[in-house]
Amino acid sequence: MTWTTDPNVLLIYGLIFVLGLLIGVFLTAGGRRKWKTRYNGELNRRKELEQAHAEREKEWRERDYLRTAAIKDPSEPSDGEVRSL
Repeated sequence: MTWTTDPNVLLIYGLIFVLGLLIGVFLTAGGRRKWKTRYNGELNRRKELEQAHAEREKEWRERDYLRTAAIKDPSEPSDGEVRSL
């Protein structure tokens, strides 16, 4: 492609460039809302997972406590066996 100094061709190229910019702006206009919605969705999901984990952790701690208490229970007859977790 050769370079031209014809003002009409330069004007057409300029208009095509501006049209491309406008189309690009219109295509990406909803981008801000999209990422904010995705971010808020991930944030809510993370909070739900943390809450579920906290509830499970209470159960895990109780189970571990009961297991440890059962191992250390002095009411069991001593048979000389070493018990551990």
